Amino acid sequence: MQSGSQKRTKIKIKGGLVMIRKYIYGAPYDTEAVVTSRPEESGAPAYGKILTQDGFSFTYIMDKDDIVYGLGEANRGINKRGYCYVSNCSDDPNHTEDKRSLYAAHNFIVISGKETFGLFFDYPSTLTFDIGYTRMDTLTVSCENADLNLYVIDGESPYDIVKQFRHIIGRSYIPPKFAFGFGQSRWGYKTKEDFRKVAAGYRENHIPLDMIYMDIDYMDSCKDFTLNEEFSDDFPGFVQEMKDQHIRLVPIIDAGVKIEDGYDVYEEGVENRYFCQREDGSDFVAAVWPGDTHLPDMLNADARKWFGGKYRFLTDQGIEGFWNDMNEPAIFYSREGLAEAKEMAREFAEGENENWDGSSGEGESIGVSQLGDKLSGLANSPEDYRRFYHNFNGQKIRHDKVHNLYGYNMTRAAGEAFDRIDPDRRFLMFSRSSYIGMHRYGGIWTGDNKSWWSHILLNLKMMPSLNMCGFLYTGADLGGFGADTTRELLLRFLALGVFTPLMRNHSALGTREQECYQFEDMEDFRHVIGVRYRLLPYLYSEYMKAALNDDMYFKPLAFVYPDDRMASRIEDQLMLGNEIMIAPVYEQNGKGRYVYLPEEMKFVKFLPDGTISEEILAAGIHYVDIALNEVPLFIRSGKCIPVADAAECVDEIDMSSLRMIGYEGAEYVLYDDDGVHKDYENEKNYKTLKY
Repeated sequence: MQSGSQKRTKIKIKGGLVMIRKYIYGAPYDTEAVVTSRPEESGAPAYGKILTQDGFSFTYIMDKDDIVYGLGEANRGINKRGYCYVSNCSDDPNHTEDKRSLYAAHNFIVISGKETFGLFFDYPSTLTFDIGYTRMDTLTVSCENADLNLYVIDGESPYDIVKQFRHIIGRSYIPPKFAFGFGQSRWGYKTKEDFRKVAAGYRENHIPLDMIYMDIDYMDSCKDFTLNEEFSDDFPGFVQEMKDQHIRLVPIIDAGVKIEDGYDVYEEGVENRYFCQREDGSDFVAAVWPGDTHLPDMLNADARKWFGGKYRFLTDQGIEGFWNDMNEPAIFYSREGLAEAKEMAREFAEGENENWDGSSGEGESIGVSQLGDKLSGLANSPEDYRRFYHNFNGQKIRHDKVHNLYGYNMTRAAGEAFDRIDPDRRFLMFSRSSYIGMHRYGGIWTGDNKSWWSHILLNLKMMPSLNMCGFLYTGADLGGFGADTTRELLLRFLALGVFTPLMRNHSALGTREQECYQFEDMEDFRHVIGVRYRLLPYLYSEYMKAALNDDMYFKPLAFVYPDDRMASRIEDQLMLGNEIMIAPVYEQNGKGRYVYLPEEMKFVKFLPDGTISEEILAAGIHYVDIALNEVPLFIRSGKCIPVADAAECVDEIDMSSLRMIGYEGAEYVLYDDDGVHKDYENEKNYKTLKY
């Protein structure tokens, strides 16, 4: 148990008094999530009770009205009370309500109520947040080993606490401007003609498009930093062919390196000991898409620099963006795990007991259920994560102890490499798996979701929590990755995607083709996606201001209206920037929805004929009609936003012909730059627009 003084560390940030305290337990790993130096506090935190006799646990008794925000990419609501969440980066595409772990580990929460404070548990392994699950009044955060840094943050409000936290973890990643356009992706584009067909489908139907994503099929046998025979023939020419149409190709990079003689990445990694190793020093073997692979040791600084340097293979050919995948790391099976499963299958086949659980046989026997459990448990097995090791700052560390840092450091490898390749240019980069700290090197998409209506709402609720943890460039697979989408579902998903910084339509092999030109009345898709481009001057401006000021792009209503009790209970509406609120439709056959307005607002709809309707609504509850081909938003009282003319790509947006909508007499400070370079602090990037 920890005890002692209540000394505070005080710093000044943007004119406000800040109190951040750091407590060190055991011998924590340096995750580099926090970039500002903080002195260690003596004694115990002012909130809760900490035990370290058997692992680590933090316990706090919550008031009945306390709200708990945070956890970034996590299941369920904006308010995290009432469930148990586990920070353990997991390759699991079935995001049902019972799942406790998703693809990321974001260990920052804010308790708001009787007492208001923030907690960041800087711990790279499995961490459990029981937030009123076991006992409705009790918050318990626990982990196996008492080796972590705990940051306790006091502040005037949850929003104030978030901004303090954002300051100590460093500036959020800033992508190039083209990355704010619409992108089309599908697992299954295999040839140049496949990509040309997609480009033509959008361009000929005048549906805006800026990116086409390249899933694993562009590679030679799923090998990173290779091209198959189809693409190896003048790939720079093909990249330029797409750029001539204002379309960027964005390839995937996976974590596993195929074991294959003659493959340079494999041979270099083996020669230099850059792969994760078994305890005996041999290279660990895991199976993913290429078959048997080695996992680059992303926690080894030398290996990270080497792997990052490999991105140059594609940047030298004109590629300006990437997405990192399978970096939890995902493991289909290990050699050891597969051998155990084969042995169990042999024993089952040779046995006489064919009962479900093996219970009626003589002696020990294997039933169908045991064999099924063994086979289904081959993928991403906890046993496999205990079978390999990292060279982490000169220490040999078993992977499960630092599991949540792998995806973070894979994306870090790329981000640091881009700074070496072209230090003045921005590259697009986003990842599937992440930990706080990775937000400085790339964005994230929220993983392999489903074509479910519930996932529109889940995506909406994740956005402010992700922003709290520094991840601003975020978005979902619009329309859903797995399962078959519908026209209605895709349009409603896109209407939310209009506002998320990453706007990508992505689907899985074997599912219904969901490119927007595949559906009837495609003019509806042209209009909805077109609204994104009309709003892009505002959306880009608000993103940049949030990134440059350690702020949030999306906020819960309660962060803006802290004294409004009802606002604190609203979970299906979000504030975006300083001027607007969004309230998408997320139910099948919905013709509109109820909204709560904490103040008078102007209800704006972008109509399919290109016009914009504006109606002032008083504070309170309203039912608003929202047709399937309309995009709604709400402008706060006394505010205005800029709107551009329609465009089919980011390069064609005319910043000289902006019009203002909202409240007459209002002003808006617009941020705009060339969208390519890193001249962020230039005062010329700001302009005041008057309505």
